[in-house]
Amino acid sequence: MSQMTPSLRYQRILLKLSGEALGSRQGYGIDGETVRRIAAEVKRVHDLGVQVAMVVGGGNIWRGADAAATGMDRATADYMGMLATVMNSLAMQDAMEKLGMVTRVQTAIEMPPVAEPFIRRRAVRHLEKGRVVILAAGSGNPFFTTDTAAALRAVELMLKFCSKRPK
Repeated sequence: MSQMTPSLRYQRILLKLSGEALGSRQGYGIDGETVRRIAAEVKRVHDLGVQVAMVVGGGNIWRGADAAATGMDRATADYMGMLATVMNSLAMQDAMEKLGMVTRVQTAIEMPPVAEPFIRRRAVRHLEKGRVVILAAGSGNPFFTTDTAAALRAVELMLKFCSKRPK
């Protein structure tokens, strides 16, 4: 479990990874060595006592906007992209757990055999217990990118650490 360290500038962070960051040299798929390297970097930050949440994209596997441009229904294409983010999140989870980290994957689309549903209070509690929370399936809504999901989840999970709370 990570302990909160008052001297840290940031005690909780949300890291947004593009799917392309996990991709192979061919430009698609998942590169295992890259995933392991990123997991090791996250572990170094986590070991400092920083609570870590992550949003992972899926562009190395599927890009909904590109598929929609070829005639596929945009909402269907975006849902397929959300599934790609789950695949990347599970790869990150596997690599982190092999380094001894405790993780939870939470998804915006329910799939109980694979991951927990995203519940803000549960995610915060996991962070407080020192678990890395990997947030998958974007916001669960078509037409929105994982960048949007990262901004949304950051507000939801980081509000406690903001100097001024919205009224």
